Amino acid sequence: MCYLLLIIGFFLLIKGADMFVEGSSNIAKFLKVPSIIIGLTLVAFGTSAPEAAVSITASLKNSSSLSVSNIIGSNIFNLFVVLGFTALFKGVKTTKNVIKKDYTLSIISIILLLFLASTTYFVDGHLYLTRIDGVILIFILLFYIGGMIKSVSNKDKEITKHNFSFKDILYILLGLSFIIWGGNLTVSSACTIARKLGLSERVIGLSIVAVGTSLPEFCTSLMALIKGENDIAVGNVIGSNIFNVLFILGVSSLIRPLMISMDSFMDIMVLIVGSVLLIFYFRDLRINRKEGLSMLIFYFIYSVYIFLR
Repeated sequence: MCYLLLIIGFFLLIKGADMFVEGSSNIAKFLKVPSIIIGLTLVAFGTSAPEAAVSITASLKNSSSLSVSNIIGSNIFNLFVVLGFTALFKGVKTTKNVIKKDYTLSIISIILLLFLASTTYFVDGHLYLTRIDGVILIFILLFYIGGMIKSVSNKDKEITKHNFSFKDILYILLGLSFIIWGGNLTVSSACTIARKLGLSERVIGLSIVAVGTSLPEFCTSLMALIKGENDIAVGNVIGSNIFNVLFILGVSSLIRPLMISMDSFMDIMVLIVGSVLLIFYFRDLRINRKEGLSMLIFYFIYSVYIFLR
């Protein structure tokens, strides 16, 4: 039964991503909003809904390990598998502004996360994200969104005109519903399978749950590329990673302070180093197929390391 639910979850994710991208793209054209902004906000936040559900629920149940490992694992998966596979599939292009501002913020946010957690280490020897840390993270996200809205309002944009249609809104709502439903089905069934195989909570969070909750990003970015919406494909990944750290971990730590284990500390370091190294891949504002393949190989090696550790 678990395997059947897993298949149904995959189907809902793929169909939901297809509808969500189409509706979001059309609404963006009608409102004359650049696709990259839609990708960094609406699409990114929508596809991060499964991560939010899992991490916030885990925090409520006092399961810091799952809450943190889910986000770190999802961000690593987004960077190296979602971007890597889409680059291998069709090549990924971006702009200097996205790398300079948005991608840089995604790196800064994870470094800030590590810094905030480290401040408690000198007090009681443990890494914690406190409620004050949560407020700081959420405030930075609000400032970031406000800056994007201001930048759009101050720019003249030449965007293909699209007539308003309630069908687009319906597609967004249904697509998002399918994404959340499919994500929940996929995660719950995958976790059941994983536990039967005797895997620990942290390993489940970094692998099964992280991959499961990142499937919406994967499906959405792939569908966006197929539909020629490259900006949504890239913005979705970068925006999701920013949202995961600043909002989801921010809210989770507001509910209950999150303890970060030394193993999770090492995973955060992997994310930071990997994110910095990817800047070299973006040196010509694109990731080619060979670079995409190397990103997938890196993730495979990291996955083996998780299970061996």
